[in-house]
Amino acid sequence: MASAAVCSPKQQQRQEEEKDGGVVKIGRVDDVQELQRACVDDVPERYVRDGDDRPGGANVCAHAEIPVIDAGELRRGGGDVDELEKLRRACQEWGFFQVVNHGIDGELLDEMERLSREFFMLPLEEKERYPMAPGGIQGYGHAFVFSEDQKLDWCNMLALGVSPAFIRQPKLWPTTPADFTDTLERYSAEVRALCHRLLEHIAETLGLAPGTFAGMFGDAVQAVRMNFYPPCPRPDLVLGLSSHSDGSAVTVLQQDAGRAGLQVLRDGAWVPVHPVPHALVVNLGDSLEVLTNGRYKSVEHRAVTNGEQDRLSIVTFYAPAYDVELGPLPELVADGEACRYRRFKHGEYSRHYVTSKLEGKKTLDFAKIN
Repeated sequence: MASAAVCSPKQQQRQEEEKDGGVVKIGRVDDVQELQRACVDDVPERYVRDGDDRPGGANVCAHAEIPVIDAGELRRGGGDVDELEKLRRACQEWGFFQVVNHGIDGELLDEMERLSREFFMLPLEEKERYPMAPGGIQGYGHAFVFSEDQKLDWCNMLALGVSPAFIRQPKLWPTTPADFTDTLERYSAEVRALCHRLLEHIAETLGLAPGTFAGMFGDAVQAVRMNFYPPCPRPDLVLGLSSHSDGSAVTVLQQDAGRAGLQVLRDGAWVPVHPVPHALVVNLGDSLEVLTNGRYKSVEHRAVTNGEQDRLSIVTFYAPAYDVELGPLPELVADGEACRYRRFKHGEYSRHYVTSKLEGKKTLDFAKIN
């Protein structure tokens, strides 16, 4: 599948330096927005998926819907028993749900989406002021690329560490658009509070005290990643984002209104997540699966592309502090039941996760007891 390569001199030089130095051999990685702007009729071979990995080659269950949880009902107390049961079932049966009445102002969500989109519309030279190093996970570019023969995702990313302070890389925080940083700070504070509340309710569904997770997570790790998927000339052959589960405890995703692309794997079929205006998508991560001894599981998900429309998502990952030891909580291991996961520091798993390519739930093998 031939196509003209689009790679700025700065990108090309960086890749050649890494290759000649023998550090990370990732080969040529084109900026997909530049490919789209060049009006290529096809996509480079590195983006073309094999067989069943193609969007058209897998079973898609278009009529199913992930659950919708009303956070307002959960907050009210007393009358929230039914909603708490809905949350329990969503966690146990899906590992994914959309949350409405979550308490975050719709204007803030719209502003964060607008500024994120403005960033991706900047000239390539401006975005390259915040480069993601080969093998890195912060900055602008392509994450989770570790080899020259690896299939690439049709996606540009801006990934930033938010909290605690030591994970931040201030030079990678864009100064354009002008209000980007201040808005992201406000947005991240609101999403962090939402994660805290959601974990309290999730703890309740497990019969735990509401503050169980907050008490053990310490200075929780929070990161944000904006994913931009430009229109693709061959959406039937590529993926916007490879199938994977998240390493977090919970992940909160904001997606474009009316622009579906996220898909969740359930019972061997891919279920599209249709956007609900100002709702947020929540999914459980690997850390929570370990803590619950598999009672609640992280779930594979992926992103597909569109031939006509672009798509933006803003994803927040929330996880325990790096020095927190993870393992099944004793209260959640029934008498006679074996622990399915070993004990390890979250920092160990995080290092393993960010140095592995996205490939289903393979990263969780790190934690399993055989």
